[in-house]
Amino acid sequence: MPSNDVITLKSVSKSYPLGRLRVQALHAIDLTIARGELIALAGPSGSGKTTLLNLIGCIDKPDQGRIVIDDADVTAIPLHRLASLRRDTLGFIFQTFNLIPVLTAYENVEYPLLLQNMPRRDRDLRVRRWLAQVGLADQAKQRPDQLSGGQRQRVAIARAMVTEPKLVLADEPTANLDSETAAHILDLLAEINTATNCTFVFSTHDPSLIARAERVVRIRDGRLDDRQPATASRQQAELLTA
Repeated sequence: MPSNDVITLKSVSKSYPLGRLRVQALHAIDLTIARGELIALAGPSGSGKTTLLNLIGCIDKPDQGRIVIDDADVTAIPLHRLASLRRDTLGFIFQTFNLIPVLTAYENVEYPLLLQNMPRRDRDLRVRRWLAQVGLADQAKQRPDQLSGGQRQRVAIARAMVTEPKLVLADEPTANLDSETAAHILDLLAEINTATNCTFVFSTHDPSLIARAERVVRIRDGRLDDRQPATASRQQAELLTA
C-alpha cells in the first residue's frame, strides 16, 4: 500500500570540498512531508535550503542517510538512473525561470511532454489546459523576452505542472518579482496545490511566502532549527515573521 508520505529523509548529511577542507552543508536531517502539503523551507542565505532541495530533487546525493521519494528509496541509485523519476514524478520552479529563450511559451510548456513521448494531440490538450490555468492562454506564441517577469514565472509553473507531478520543488520562486506580482504567483500556487493535491516544497526567506505555507520547516546552519517550531500554521507563520 502506498505511503501517505511523498518525502522521507533519515539522518541525511551533505558536505562539499573547499580547497583541502570539507564544508558541512547539512547535518543529520530528519524530515517527512505528506502528499498534498504546501511547505516553506525557511532560513537565511547559506542555511542549507538549496542543498536540501537538490537532494530531494535527485540532483545531488547525500554523504550519509536515507532518502525516499514517492515510496522509492533513491539513496543508492546513481543520479543518471534517476532521470525518469525526475521527469515523471518531480516538477521544478526556478528563481530565474530557466525558460528556453528561443521557444515560445507553448513550446516551453510542451517540452517535458516531448521527453515523455506523449502523442501530439494529448500534448496539445495538456499544454493549452495549463497555459489557461496560469492565465496565459493568449500569450502562447510569445517568447520569454516578450513576457514580463510574472508571466515568465507563470510559464515556468505551467511547465512544472504539465507532466502532472506528485511533487514540485521551488527555489526562491518569488525572489525576482515585485511584491504585487509575487502575491499573485503565491495565490496561483496555492490554488494549484488545492486543486491537484500535488505537494509543493519551497525554499525561501520571504516572509510573504512563509506566511502562505501550510507548514514551515526552518533550517539554520545546515540543521533543523529547534529554536522555533519546525511546523506552523499560516497564522503562526505570520506572527513568526512579523
